[in-house]
Amino acid sequence: MRNSHYRFEFAPGTEEALIKIMKGSSYEYTNTWDQVKNIDLSSNKFVGEIPVELTTLSELVGLKLANNHLSGDIPHNIRNMIMLISLDLSGNELGGLIPPSITNLNFLSHLNLSNNKLLGRIPTGNQLQTLIDPSIYAGNKDLCDFPLPKNCSNPDDPTITPNKKYEAAHEPNKQWRYKVFMFAEESMDKIHVAIMVRVNKMNRGRKAI
Repeated sequence: MRNSHYRFEFAPGTEEALIKIMKGSSYEYTNTWDQVKNIDLSSNKFVGEIPVELTTLSELVGLKLANNHLSGDIPHNIRNMIMLISLDLSGNELGGLIPPSITNLNFLSHLNLSNNKLLGRIPTGNQLQTLIDPSIYAGNKDLCDFPLPKNCSNPDDPTITPNKKYEAAHEPNKQWRYKVFMFAEESMDKIHVAIMVRVNKMNRGRKAI
């Protein structure tokens, strides 16, 4: 099965169909598509984004798309797959943030997002809080926060907004400008005092004449 090739096709109109292509033979599932419980299409040659149509499978309990060449983001609509217990998207080229909606998967007990190009803060909340094995997210160098040791508060972290990055990068310059301003202000005060002292001396000298 691991050496087989598959593709998903969705028939036009209201009827959805799953066509499994295996060794030149086609098997079409139309009436039972929404009742599929497990899909394992790992170690094939899939490319492109994860079909958003997969997220309509609200009865699915297991989805494995590991070790393909999938790219793009993890669909935000993954929250619709409310019965998922196992999700394995490892070994692909998925990027972007992990969608916060993944925390809606209250039955999720097995998750593997390792070896992708995901970045940013790992979402927290609900069932996701119980999945504390760092290997779930290993191989995504730009991911940060629990359960990984990398903290998102680091100024070099990709989750920091461009404005915050700019501010962090220019903080030393801001401090330097502040010190220059304070020095100039103090200098002006000293000059002002010196001028006033001299003026007062001159006035006293004139009165004495």
